[in-house]
Amino acid sequence: MAETDPTTPTTPTPNTRFVFPRWTNYVLLILVVGGAGGALYAPVLAGLGFSPKTTSVGYAPVQPVQFSHAQHAGQLGIDCRYCHIGVDKGPHSTIPPTQTCMNCHVSIKPESVKLQPVRDSWASGKPVPWQRIHDLPDFVFFNHSAHVNRGVSCVECHGRVDQMDVVAQAQPLSMGWCLDCHRQPEKRLRPLDQITNLGWRPPAGEEGNALAKQLKSEFKIRDANYMQACSTCHR
Repeated sequence: MAETDPTTPTTPTPNTRFVFPRWTNYVLLILVVGGAGGALYAPVLAGLGFSPKTTSVGYAPVQPVQFSHAQHAGQLGIDCRYCHIGVDKGPHSTIPPTQTCMNCHVSIKPESVKLQPVRDSWASGKPVPWQRIHDLPDFVFFNHSAHVNRGVSCVECHGRVDQMDVVAQAQPLSMGWCLDCHRQPEKRLRPLDQITNLGWRPPAGEEGNALAKQLKSEFKIRDANYMQACSTCHR
């Protein structure tokens, strides 16, 4: 075999031509890594987005007194308005003052260990440090009386409190959740004498539909366009 003379010039290799430019390799890499990462990230994002820590559904802080709504509102049948004064007269549902508790407990279980924080509050004049559960953002205006006096029961927002030993947030109280009700309020209406009867159910079928229409007309609830206006809740 003849040896190649190193001094002899060689023919240059022609340039290889690619269908796509070289930078598309990086795009493909980003797409592959992003797709794999997104497949892992999406479930985590959804899990956090719908968790109780984000929506507050299920939020049930430890209270200074083990007050059972199931016993007081459920078994004893105490009306919500006895403790939450003003809920049908103004925008806010007040936290019951110690005086309200002592109206009963000055003679009912006056020595109970569980009621010691209440007795301490009664003696000192300082309120019991109840932990708030349902808390809307400051930029949201919500009027309890406007709802309660127009056929919207406590149960629509607070759930079956009369069955809760420990009160927990039952609904997300999000903007979308509020708008669902504002679009079709007739589905949540009931007679005023059933507002605090959390177990009430509307009649089935056409009778229920007729009652819903009647209540919407009776309470003079405006149309969906007004109910969805920004200024209704954001003032």
